[in-house]
Amino acid sequence: MTSHDATPSQGERLLQTHLGTSERADAFYDRQVHPHLTEAMREFIQRQSMVFLSTADARGHCDATFRGGPPGFVAVLDDRTLAYPEYRGNGVLASAGNITENPHIGLLFMDFTRDHVGLHVNGSAQLVGDQELRAVHAWIPVDPAPGRHPVLWTVITLHEAYIHCSKHIPHLEPAPRPLGLARARRRDADYFVEPEPAPAEYGAVRGAAPTGPGVPHHAYGDANAHPLSGSRDR
Repeated sequence: MTSHDATPSQGERLLQTHLGTSERADAFYDRQVHPHLTEAMREFIQRQSMVFLSTADARGHCDATFRGGPPGFVAVLDDRTLAYPEYRGNGVLASAGNITENPHIGLLFMDFTRDHVGLHVNGSAQLVGDQELRAVHAWIPVDPAPGRHPVLWTVITLHEAYIHCSKHIPHLEPAPRPLGLARARRRDADYFVEPEPAPAEYGAVRGAAPTGPGVPHHAYGDANAHPLSGSRDR
């Protein structure tokens, strides 16, 4: 094992030994894994308009999510510190809640348009009030996302940063959403929710077999029978 700044897990090392990739892994650690943001990394983050992030609670239960905003909405405070704004959103605050129990955080910035590479940033996070952060970093925009105001900031102290290679990263071009597309689908709040059953007509008994003149008694069988009972080859 060579000397480098990476801190691979025991699991990584066991699998590298088992699969015979230790030498390749050491070469990656030596060249690609950094304990700080290089100038190229800082410039990369400052032009990104999205980031994927992962957190876990004290039990180790994970949550992965997405953040988006204007380019540079994730602020580079220095070569070892990042910050991104937290908004009220749906009020759940899953990522921020996890951070109060477990500070470990992973971020993945992806450039789908220009250079088709990604940047991993792993570190520890803490929650900081908006005014508290601005007292130290007054240059941060008051309105990092137009029309929205942060209730908190997540401040990340970097442990390691390294490249995500371009293989299999698709090319995507920013484009406005087609007009009327949102109207043609269910609202966000209802998108993955099971629809409510339609109410029964007034006076009708739900599940009752139709009766009346012209309807043979045996046509529908017993309306109260179990749906799986009877012949299966109909």
